[in-house]
Amino acid sequence: MLSTESAATVRATIPAVAGALDDITARFYDTMLGERPELLDGLFNRGNQASGEQRKALAGSIAAFATMLLENPDERPDALLSRIAHKHVSLGITEDQYVIVHKYLFGAIAHVLDDAATPEVVAAWDEVYWLMAGALIAMEAGLYQRSGGRDVWRPWTVTERREQTADAVTLTLEPGDGGPAPDFRPGQYVSVRAQMPDGVHQARQYSVSGWDGSRRLITVKRLRAGEWNPAGEVSTLLHGTATPGDTLMVSTPAGDVTLSDGDHPLVLVSAGIGCTPMAAMLRHLDEHGSDRRVIVLHADRTPADHAHREELNELIERLPGATAHVWYEQDHTEAGEPTDVTVRPGTVDLGPIEIPEGAEAYLCGPLPFMRGVRTGLLDGGLPARRVHYEVFGPDLWLGQN
Repeated sequence: MLSTESAATVRATIPAVAGALDDITARFYDTMLGERPELLDGLFNRGNQASGEQRKALAGSIAAFATMLLENPDERPDALLSRIAHKHVSLGITEDQYVIVHKYLFGAIAHVLDDAATPEVVAAWDEVYWLMAGALIAMEAGLYQRSGGRDVWRPWTVTERREQTADAVTLTLEPGDGGPAPDFRPGQYVSVRAQMPDGVHQARQYSVSGWDGSRRLITVKRLRAGEWNPAGEVSTLLHGTATPGDTLMVSTPAGDVTLSDGDHPLVLVSAGIGCTPMAAMLRHLDEHGSDRRVIVLHADRTPADHAHREELNELIERLPGATAHVWYEQDHTEAGEPTDVTVRPGTVDLGPIEIPEGAEAYLCGPLPFMRGVRTGLLDGGLPARRVHYEVFGPDLWLGQN
């Protein structure tokens, strides 16, 4: 909870600070990574730096946290913080790194705001920062304790490589140190840290799409020819080079968008490679003999681009309460899906889909896709608290929905 004095200062300055946050975070990252380039080696994703997505996500989270403190001073915005904490744990973020971030962030605030960065303004926003950092540190400590400690990275061996589509490959992994595989919940992800050709290590998150005893499966999609950008360098490397026998450094499972217990209906909505957490959820339901009502909605370019298509169809057929609707932009007439799967041309349209009362929805795919689907679900009467989403990469939606 903000002090009365700081709350008044933050309320008065939040329009100016929020308006300058993009410049502040740009200065922050440029200065910090310029003076501490080792932070790019396995911690900060340089592709997200190059695209500007990371600074937009940071700016959005700070502005959202400050706004929530003012609007609900007696409540900690745990939903906002949980998503950040899980991502941090998947990368092994440590408490001392918050001190480093503080130094460069407030140096950037002083530089960008200049004379407007009075001692009172800096002190108030310093209080916001440490309230947010302290809450995250506490959350992350609990997550580390439950997952077995702060050393989240372990060697895993690639034991199988299976082509899903021309652009997606599923890698089967087993613990390379002989230890047990950590528990995880359907919908969670792991980080994979790989060494790039220039020697720098970079990390990328992948949903656990399947499992078999101690083995875990991840599905990696490269960008299509002509679409490459630095943000896809880890996936491009893994897709092009990972083979059985290789060792990958893989983190503890993380992520707070996980399948809830109960018998209420489920709506699983995905586009493209966003089907991977949905595959894990369906597999979990199948293994537990669930008869829950499940509606699967998926959008893709063509049937040939649809990763896990056969597996998903088999799971839907086996689950007595499951049906699916799939939209293909091209070649939909060649899909040949089973009777429980309805194929339509074009993009997702919720119009003909009856969403059951009391349903809970899970979304994964490109942000514009999820925004549109979420709006449709809310317009159809589904409460916002029952619509969950997963983002691959910096969460540019954080605090805006």
